[in-house]
Amino acid sequence: MAQHNDVGKWGEQLIVDRLVTEGYTIVERNWRMGHLEIDIIATRGEEIIFVEVKTRRDASHNNPLDAMTPKKIALLSRAANSYLTMTHCRLTPRFDVASVTGSDHSPLIEYIPNAFLPPLRTY
Repeated sequence: MAQHNDVGKWGEQLIVDRLVTEGYTIVERNWRMGHLEIDIIATRGEEIIFVEVKTRRDASHNNPLDAMTPKKIALLSRAANSYLTMTHCRLTPRFDVASVTGSDHSPLIEYIPNAFLPPLRTY
């Protein structure tokens, strides 16, 4: 497995651990449908939370959150819509973004609940 995949798994595990500690239930990890993917799907209360995790070992050149482009937001929103439709889920959706940088010994985590609203389609 490529090193960047290991780094990504490390970051996702840190976020899963944090969410569980805060009382969330992890429903899915790395959920896929075709080319769409959601890193973490969790629930708490009446909400279902779709979490995008961005991990970098070194953030000195760019913040991992800069990778949340309008295209990435649109893809994550489409993936969430597909998941909600397939599972007939009636919980209120929320989109969170997490950034993990640093090393195993000193990770820096930035967690943004309600990071964005999904873009509305116009017809």
